[in-house]
Amino acid sequence: MITVSLDAMGGDEGPAVVIPGAAKALERYPDVRFIIYGIESQCLPILERFPKLQAASRFEACEIAVRMDDKPSQALRKGRWRSSMWKSIEAVKTGEADVCVSAGNTGALMAMSKFCLRTMANIERPAIAAIWPTLKGESIVLDVGATVGADAQQLIDFSVMGAAMARALFGVKRPTVGLLNIGVEEIKGQEEVKEAGRLLREAKFLDLDYHGFVEGDDLGKGIVDVVVTEGFAGNIALKTAEGTARQIASYLKSAMSRTWRAKIGYIFARDAFQRLKEKMDPRRGNGGVFLGLNGIVIKSHGGTDVEGFAAAVEVGLDMARNDLRKKIEADLNLYHARRAPALARAGAAL
Repeated sequence: MITVSLDAMGGDEGPAVVIPGAAKALERYPDVRFIIYGIESQCLPILERFPKLQAASRFEACEIAVRMDDKPSQALRKGRWRSSMWKSIEAVKTGEADVCVSAGNTGALMAMSKFCLRTMANIERPAIAAIWPTLKGESIVLDVGATVGADAQQLIDFSVMGAAMARALFGVKRPTVGLLNIGVEEIKGQEEVKEAGRLLREAKFLDLDYHGFVEGDDLGKGIVDVVVTEGFAGNIALKTAEGTARQIASYLKSAMSRTWRAKIGYIFARDAFQRLKEKMDPRRGNGGVFLGLNGIVIKSHGGTDVEGFAAAVEVGLDMARNDLRKKIEADLNLYHARRAPALARAGAAL
């Protein structure tokens, strides 16, 4: 049985989306249990409308909610120990919950997660990993917004963590990894990306296959299991893909209702269009995973709806069932244990 702690006050709509979203996830996974943290006067009237969720949950009242426009420093100063966001993260630290899900302020959630859970050994920066739909199935893209900028070693750490996640979720023994760049040629791109590519090519002791550089239009092709980038470019890529999916869906809807012939054609092709709609629905990919922490935290989009939040909860369930944190920790320990002799040999040669 997996227990999920929920920050009910997170997101643009707060408990009006979080609680029905949890109820929808419970319908699909009846064995899940919830600890819901929020302001009592706002949460309990909504929770009472979902008796099955109420029976499978424990509600914990909190004093304050972290606002979507709070700076991380403000959120830590005001919300530490008292807010629904902090308490939902702390439940993972104490072992009461297996995973935390929040649609709250990304910067505040990352700051609180780092402060409460701490980063894994040898990890300087956590990353947010997204599960990305592709023509071949799914791939993992990170970082999609945890931090801006990354040096070569941090990009390698992201590669190791992403490969561990791919092994856990996709069952791939040696995941393929690519670095997102402005071209596939080795001479292109920022120095940090080129250096990371060189180190990945030379690191024969990694349990992954380095593919090389990949471009933005390769993200949807599924040519690699893991795409690695820094948070600024990754977040732009994610938001661009989601916006493009909505744009195409809008175009199709408009085209199918323009003439009576188009409407008749839609009736005959309804099943195909429904499958296309499901494939292109950005809510299905909602839920970024914080990697590199001593605990699992899932970040849902702040503006998501009930279906999208349910999807984020389901991502958290997948991570917990696959024991992702321990697998990433084991891979990182193995990587650094193998890396130390290689560094020593390089130092001796110099």
